[in-house]
Amino acid sequence: MGKRSIKSVGLIVKRDRPEAITVARSLVRLLRSRRVEPLAEADIADSFGGEPMERRLITERSDLIVVLGGDGTLLGVARMAAARAIPILGVNLGGLGFLTEVTIKEARAALDRVLAGDYEVDRRIMLEALLERPGAGARGKESFQGVNDVVVNKGPLGRMLKLDVAANRTPFCVYRADGLIVATPTGSTAYALSAGGPIVYPTLDAIVLAPICPHMLTNRPVVLPDSFEIEVRVSAPDGDTTVTVDGQESAHMGAADTLRIRRGRHCVSLVRSAHPYFEIWRDKLHWG
Repeated sequence: MGKRSIKSVGLIVKRDRPEAITVARSLVRLLRSRRVEPLAEADIADSFGGEPMERRLITERSDLIVVLGGDGTLLGVARMAAARAIPILGVNLGGLGFLTEVTIKEARAALDRVLAGDYEVDRRIMLEALLERPGAGARGKESFQGVNDVVVNKGPLGRMLKLDVAANRTPFCVYRADGLIVATPTGSTAYALSAGGPIVYPTLDAIVLAPICPHMLTNRPVVLPDSFEIEVRVSAPDGDTTVTVDGQESAHMGAADTLRIRRGRHCVSLVRSAHPYFEIWRDKLHWG
């Protein structure tokens, strides 16, 4: 895919971080000096000089999106921007971010390189999740998109779940656990990592299944091709089973419901930083 001409840049800025506002002002000055329109969310645009509009309109009008925040901020934007394949430049404010790879000090230079066309984009796979409730017709279906993961989880006071899982339309495993994480390679360094899952190179075409606190120690995380559809049924629910996508969207899952998870139609386009993945892993995970 060729690089698009950048005429407008959306700035998604974490509101409670003064340093993010400071960096945003610097980036807006750079954009205006290049005759590029800076777009920003209406309730914060005045604080750094952006053109105000709603977030969804920003993802519709921008040729590039700069996220000044953490991975959580980027995930919400990525789900909106994926259909248009808008490149996203993530600037980390000092937390553990794996998606926001550019540091505050590098932000202006990184944006300058992108405006000059000197950049590469990683296309990260997404997940689509369809939750089907029998007997309810079209109204009984809820669909979600995820960048990191789709999680089936028990309620805060619930019993252990029994999850019947099929992969590629073939019975795969019966998990007795607190839940199950289905993650993309991007999400392999998020919740799935906490559940003992493997770190998967982010551009591989694969998905990770990682049980949460499994009853059987032989239930280990596995890596499957992303061409497989994963089907999950809760045969022993706790009454408060929840499906959560990227930790930001959720729905209740009943005993008769079916959750189908497959590779999404769209990919997230992330501007590659100057730091190789291995360097990011060593830094974030303190490997040496």
